[in-house]
Amino acid sequence: MEFLPRSIRHPARLVPMAFLIAIFVGTALLMLPISRAGPGAAPLLTALFTATSAVCVTGLIVQDTPTYWSGFGQGVILALFQVGGFGIMTGATLLGLLVTRRLRLSSRLIAQTETKSLTLGDVAGVLRLILLVTVTVELLTAAVLSWRFRYGYDHDWSDALWHGLFHAVSAFNNAGFSTYSDSLIGFAFDPLILVPIMAAVIIGGIGFPVLFELRQATRQPQRWSIHTKITLLGTAFLLVAGLAATAVYEWGNQATLGSYEWTGKLLNAATHSVMTRTAGFNSVNIGEMRIETLVSTYALMFIGGGSAGTAGGIKVTTFFLLGFVVWAEIRGQPDTTAFRRRIGAHAQRQALAIVLLSVASVGGGVLILLSVTSFPLEDVMFEVISAFGTVGLSTGITAGLPPAGQLVVIVLMYIGRVGTITIASALALQERNILFRYPEERPIVG
Repeated sequence: MEFLPRSIRHPARLVPMAFLIAIFVGTALLMLPISRAGPGAAPLLTALFTATSAVCVTGLIVQDTPTYWSGFGQGVILALFQVGGFGIMTGATLLGLLVTRRLRLSSRLIAQTETKSLTLGDVAGVLRLILLVTVTVELLTAAVLSWRFRYGYDHDWSDALWHGLFHAVSAFNNAGFSTYSDSLIGFAFDPLILVPIMAAVIIGGIGFPVLFELRQATRQPQRWSIHTKITLLGTAFLLVAGLAATAVYEWGNQATLGSYEWTGKLLNAATHSVMTRTAGFNSVNIGEMRIETLVSTYALMFIGGGSAGTAGGIKVTTFFLLGFVVWAEIRGQPDTTAFRRRIGAHAQRQALAIVLLSVASVGGGVLILLSVTSFPLEDVMFEVISAFGTVGLSTGITAGLPPAGQLVVIVLMYIGRVGTITIASALALQERNILFRYPEERPIVG
């Protein structure tokens, strides 16, 4: 990377640039005639939308994946969301680590930016764990799914292995792409399909630093960092809350869960709760859900999963950290604390900046889509949050978006994957030391 200008080599700019390059390469590959199942080549906008959705591990599509794209095209899509979920700079840095068996400081800084490792000393360990967990979880999930497709649905072994591998990689990377036109609706009553996919989604979405820390101190929770504690407890709380909300609001809805037995209702409510954490698969028709369920899904998609994993959203730690800030302010405490630890002012400012920038991104996207489409507000908001949170769930309006609307969604998916803070830093990167401080004054708040 020495050939790059110094300003470009900064991690805050290099990571967004790497994702853009991957998107452009994916777009070029998907525009090849061999990538399309039908005659001719895919239009530029269709290829760009699909490549962005894959690299940003979102799962929103404007063309049906199994019918529009050929086997080669589907292979390209799989490679793109594997690269996007694994992390482009993470993969490059890990390759260098495997070859040289050591990391230069610049490589550690770049990898730390993308993996959000807590310290530079953690980077090499986190990178190795990313490779180990990715390969292990994807292969185990693929084995279970392939076996089920072969013996439960009479696929021949080649089809079973392909469907199993595609869904395993898609699930672990929280990508939401499926080789079935109705996603997982055809398996709504099959726990041997849904449960392995949910498990892969959760493991991939927790975040690699958390997995690294759990491996280091599996049976010593007292040694876990505040990041790990917030991520694990927050994830568990949101999964249960999402299951409960979906079950309560959809229990009697004949278009979704109403006709199922109670076991099927709980299984699919759990599936929806897990998939709203940015996975993008659906086992029921999202477009038929009640508005109350859609609103609760807004919140779950916006929060997302764990930091430095394959999930999107503002992240669990960001959401709950601000909750601790609010609780401290309500109680009149001078410090924000959690689990007997004081949370620094920098982390609080960063969390606040992420939320405000994310709200601005979602609000702007909703406003623009409303101005270029005739879809109702609830559907547009669902689409925008799904794109920004790199979720991939849709009420069914994606394919009907005009070109301007598709471009808006493309930008939202990119910002959501790379991160609002990273984008803002890349656009306004200035490294300088401030040698003075202004006088303090307190405005009226509230």
